[in-house]
Amino acid sequence: MNCKIQKSKLNGRIVCPPNKSYTHRAIFLAALSDGKSIVKKILRSNDTLATISACRGFGIEVEEMEDKVTINNTIDSTVANSIINAENSGTTIRIAIAIAALSGENTTLTGDESLRKRPMQPILDSLETMGVKTESDDGKPPIHINGKIEGKEITIKGDISSQFISALMIIAPRLPEGLTINVDGELVSKPYVDLTIAIMKKFGVQVETEEKYKKYHVIHQIYKPTTFSIPSDFSNLALLLAANVLLGDGLKIEINLGDMPQGDEAIVDILEKLGVNVTLEDDIITTKSPRLLNGGKFDLSNTPDLLPAIAILALKSEKPIELFNVKHARYKETDRIAIMSRELKKIGLYVEEKEDGMILRKTEDVHSAELNSENDHRLFMAFSIVGMFVGECTVSDPDAVKVSYPEFISDMKNVGADFK
Repeated sequence: MNCKIQKSKLNGRIVCPPNKSYTHRAIFLAALSDGKSIVKKILRSNDTLATISACRGFGIEVEEMEDKVTINNTIDSTVANSIINAENSGTTIRIAIAIAALSGENTTLTGDESLRKRPMQPILDSLETMGVKTESDDGKPPIHINGKIEGKEITIKGDISSQFISALMIIAPRLPEGLTINVDGELVSKPYVDLTIAIMKKFGVQVETEEKYKKYHVIHQIYKPTTFSIPSDFSNLALLLAANVLLGDGLKIEINLGDMPQGDEAIVDILEKLGVNVTLEDDIITTKSPRLLNGGKFDLSNTPDLLPAIAILALKSEKPIELFNVKHARYKETDRIAIMSRELKKIGLYVEEKEDGMILRKTEDVHSAELNSENDHRLFMAFSIVGMFVGECTVSDPDAVKVSYPEFISDMKNVGADFK
């Protein structure tokens, strides 16, 4: 299926969806808690539903309501011979791999075609050093886990995904002797580890940082049943802000900040460096943009999900925009660097693809094109915004938004987008 998108101006009020990363972690931590927890204002998307399904696969009781779930852990181990289908969700499968190693039972973890291409070897290697037997398709799903994790210290590579470190951190309190986690090499997406530590604290568990982003120690502790409310998602907010900057500054974006850290809050500083005035008043964000943006160089090592939102701002930038230190964006649902480079060239942008990023520059020959999102939710949203700016564009795979922002198309239509 494709969407035909015409030039549009956006005006009105839009509510930023809840945070996907916190929804995943809150549900898993509730499942590991001894008792009943409530997670409110959850993001309901294909990815988070995969996490709910995974918890049920582990034998956890989950009651779903409109915007919240009640989770009751009445057992102390996973179900024998369980099969976990994480669909398209990398976060789901990586945390579930670690949880599977708690039980000593046989667990098979798999996903859709895209997920079966994503690397899992670092966490498998680490688990094997602690007595867990693993089988995989050259480090990719489907993955078979057998045997119970034993030991109290582990080393894991940090250059592909911080989700591996978060997954081990999440199971660490359940180990009899706790766990010391050593990060081998440079850690990417560092704020997501901070995010994990922050939500573990909400569930009553402390993480000792011996050397930030290099060494952590977690003693044996019990997760406490908790009621937790999910804040808004700055990864999706970045795309909404990019749309506002490109399409007339007419949006008022309602957000729930909460008190939890998010690395993608960096989008506000980046926009201000580009010349955009960002205002927050009474939980409403608005922007005021210059005729042309400033351009600049931006290190996205800690914020790879910002790549699509910032890249498309080159459409309105007087000087080039360079994104670097973000090679790990190639290991997302798709190779986002390659696909963004390929597709934005179609509309006439100058794009130089780098191994760890890209350089983009506005040209005078921007024109309509057929854009292929490769079924990647963030790319579909970014290319849709491009279509609204350029006009007469076709963007593939609209159903991809179900992964992180199911209401994206309807929300856009409600504020003036011309989608067919």
